[in-house]
Amino acid sequence: MAAEGADTDLSADLFDAESRVWVESLLARCTFPNGTSPLRCAVSGGADSVAMLVLAMLAGHSVVVVHVDHGIQETSSADALLVGALAERLGVPFELHTVSVTDGPNLEARARKARYLALGPDSVVAHTADDRAEWVLIALMRGSGMDGIAAMHPARRPVLGLRRGETRDLCRLLDLETVDDPHNHDDRFVRIRVRRELLPLMGDIAGRDVAPLLDRLASIVSDEIDLLDGLAADLDPTDARALAAAPVGLARRAVRAWLRADHPLDLASTDRVLDVAAGRSLATEIVGGRRVWRSGQRLHVGGPISAASVP
Repeated sequence: MAAEGADTDLSADLFDAESRVWVESLLARCTFPNGTSPLRCAVSGGADSVAMLVLAMLAGHSVVVVHVDHGIQETSSADALLVGALAERLGVPFELHTVSVTDGPNLEARARKARYLALGPDSVVAHTADDRAEWVLIALMRGSGMDGIAAMHPARRPVLGLRRGETRDLCRLLDLETVDDPHNHDDRFVRIRVRRELLPLMGDIAGRDVAPLLDRLASIVSDEIDLLDGLAADLDPTDARALAAAPVGLARRAVRAWLRADHPLDLASTDRVLDVAAGRSLATEIVGGRRVWRSGQRLHVGGPISAASVP
């Protein structure tokens, strides 16, 4: 929060001429959504989310501060109080959501899922270009395809065009207190080792900062995914002949879109479905306990395979 007595009227008069130019350059790289509804900003208390909140207000948005307390850290209650105090000082509404996430395997993934459920689909989150660069490397290490690389889409991430150092500088400029999540120093988590070890090593080998390159890769891949999805939408994934005749990249995307449901399709399942379309097999199991089979020239999806149910 702002220091005692600090001016928290977020107007242009708050900055000197040089700072104003810099802040305007940050705003020019933000992608806040259009509309008159209050913008729900997910604020953890870290510099990225506090900076996003400030920039949203400087961009002219009415905002609601939304904070999710996972209860994982001993400092979580204090973090919630800090974010609530910041919202009060800025004169904006504050929502606190408390969720229960226990320590153990896949802690970050489970906490992230609980957080997004609490935030709802219309909240914006404060991922930066550095976060997206880290995610690209994590996705590659997991063997993800294009969708994994481009998973951090700018639609909900209005400060994705900013660097982590810039959000910290903005908070320092405005003398805003922020929190430092202890998990950001915990080498149990892959993203932290990527941040602290892998990215610096890659930068040393390349002789340059590689984060902008990885961020640009994700942006390019996202654009190409949009193109492929548009082309795949014209392909009927239940038409076995059309599917077998289509370029494999389009056929895979059409099948994944058709069978996505609650279980994203992995590559092995997708290719088995293409084998069914091409007549190389009669039916196949896919993720989610489902099966796909061919009858005539059409593909069908239903329950699990059994000896009696295979056509």
